[in-house]
Amino acid sequence: MDPIPPRLLRLLTYNIHKGIGGLDRRYRLGRIARVIAAQDADVVLLQEVDEGAPRSCGERQVDVLGERLGYPHRAYFPNVTLRRGHYGNALLSRTPIDHAENLDLSVWRFKRRGALHARLWFDDPSGRRCPWIFNVHLGLTEIERRIQLRRLVAWTQNERPDGASACVIAGDFNDTWGRLGRVVLEPAGYHTRSRSLLTFPAWAPLLDLDRCYVRGPIVLTRASAPRLGLVRHASDHLPVVVELRFR
Repeated sequence: MDPIPPRLLRLLTYNIHKGIGGLDRRYRLGRIARVIAAQDADVVLLQEVDEGAPRSCGERQVDVLGERLGYPHRAYFPNVTLRRGHYGNALLSRTPIDHAENLDLSVWRFKRRGALHARLWFDDPSGRRCPWIFNVHLGLTEIERRIQLRRLVAWTQNERPDGASACVIAGDFNDTWGRLGRVVLEPAGYHTRSRSLLTFPAWAPLLDLDRCYVRGPIVLTRASAPRLGLVRHASDHLPVVVELRFR
C-alpha cells in the first residue's frame, strides 16, 4: 500500500484501559473502536492494550481494532505479564511501518514500562518523510517518570544526535504535577501546545496526563481532547488528537 497522500498528519493517542469502561467497568471494545473512528486519525497510539487476557475475552485487541477500523499496519509490544495474557502499547497506522521495536523503560522494582518506537513512511509535498514516533506509558511516581523520560531522550539523541529526524513523543505521561515537559523535554528541544488538555478522569477531567511533544522539522499545529458523548464512558482517559505538519 502506498503512503497516505500529502496533507497534515493526524495522530491520536489514547489510553483505552483494556476496553473496560471507566464508569460501568464493563468490557466493550466496540466503544473504543467508535471513539477512534470518529477522529479519523492517520496514526493511532494506544496504551493499556490487552492480548490473551480473560478480562478482555482473550482477544488480541490491536488486531481486533485494526481490522474493524481499517488500519492495515500495526505494531504491539507487551510490557506487563498477567497470569493469563499481557498488556502493553500498540500502534495502528494507515501508512507503512518502516521499523518497530520496544524500548524498555522499566525502573528498579516498579511495574514494567516501555516505549513503542516506530518509524513510519509518510509522503509530504517536500518529499518522503520517515518521522520517529514514540508511544509511551510512564510510571506512577515522579522520580520514576523522570528517569524513564531522560532515558528515552538520551536514546533518541544517541541514535540521531544531529536532530535531523522529526521526533514525536506521545502517550500517557502520568505527569500529575505537569513538570516533565519543562524539566526534561523542553531542554532537549521538544515543544508542545501551550494550553494543557484535561484528559483524566474521562467523565470529569481534572488532570492533563495525555500529551504530545515534537522535535525537529515538524510542528504541532492543533491539539484537542474530545469529551462529548460516548468518549466520556469508553475508557477512564479521554483521547488526545493532534495535527502535525513537516517543516
